[in-house]
Amino acid sequence: MSAEVWKRRLWWLLPVLPVALGLYYAIGMSVAHIIDDSPDTQPRSVEATQSRAVAMAAQLILREVDEHKWVANDPFFKPSAALDDMASYQAGIVAAIARFTDRLAGLTLQNGERDVELGRAAGLLKYPGTIWKFDLKSAWMPTASSEKQYRLAARNLEGFNERLSAAASQYPRDAATLAALLDSVGADMDAVIAQFDQHMEQPGWALLDTTADDLFYDAKGRAYAQSLVLRELGWDFASVVAQHNLGDDWQAMLAALRLAAAQRPFWVMAAGENSALFANHLATHGFRLLQARAKLAALAGALRTAEH
Repeated sequence: MSAEVWKRRLWWLLPVLPVALGLYYAIGMSVAHIIDDSPDTQPRSVEATQSRAVAMAAQLILREVDEHKWVANDPFFKPSAALDDMASYQAGIVAAIARFTDRLAGLTLQNGERDVELGRAAGLLKYPGTIWKFDLKSAWMPTASSEKQYRLAARNLEGFNERLSAAASQYPRDAATLAALLDSVGADMDAVIAQFDQHMEQPGWALLDTTADDLFYDAKGRAYAQSLVLRELGWDFASVVAQHNLGDDWQAMLAALRLAAAQRPFWVMAAGENSALFANHLATHGFRLLQARAKLAALAGALRTAEH
C-alpha cells in the first residue's frame, strides 16, 4: 500500500477518533455507573448466635467490590475512572463499615485482646480505596489492590460470625455495648456534618463546585451503610431494645437515616444559604443527618441511663 493511501486513511481517521473516544467513555460510564441505595438489601442467612449487623457489613462490601465493581481505583483508560460520584459513594460505604468494625472489635475483647477476625477486618478496611493493581506512586511492581483488601476484610467479618457459631468469639448483647456502637456511628455523622460546615464557609460557585458532589456522595454512602447496619443491629439487640421500650424510637431513628440516604439530586449544588435561585444540597443532607443524629443520641442516652 502506497504512502499516499496511508495518508488519506489517516486524514479520514483523525475526525473519527475523538468521536469514537467520546462514545467509548460515554457508553462505558453509563454502563458502569451504579449507585445502589436500595433500602431492602438484606444480609445472608445467619444463625441465632451470629450477628446480622456483621453479616450486613460483609455483604455490602462484597456487593460493591464484586457485583457493582469498585471504581475509585480504576486507571484513566477505563471509562469508570471518571465516575467520581460513584467512587465517593462506595468510599463512604466502606468508611462507615470500617468505623463500625473497629468499634465492635474494641467491644469484643477476650483476655484484653481484640477478636482476631474483627481486628484483621478493621485493619484491612483502612486500606486506601484508590490503589489499583499497580501503585506507580510508590513502586512499579504489582501490589495489593483495594478490592483484594476489602474482599479479605469481608471474609474476616464472615469469619467472625463463624467463630460466634463455634463459641470461639464473644458478642456482648447488652445495653452498654449497643450504646457504645451508637456513639461510634454518631461520631461519624458529626465528622460528616463538620466537613459540610467547613466547605460551606468557603466561597464558591453553586453550579461549578467540583467538591460538593464528592462530599455529598461520600456522606450518602455512609448514611446508607449506617442505615442498613443499624437496622440489623436492632435485630441483634432486639431483646435490649424491647426491654427498654425503645422500639418506636429505634424505628424513628432508622426512618430519619433512610431519608438522608435516599437523597439523590440530579446535580449537587452548594449555593449560599440565602440563594433564591440555587439549592444547597449539603445543607439539606446535613439537616437530615442532624435529625438522625439527634434520635441516635437520645437512644444512646436512654440505654446508658437504664444501665445505672
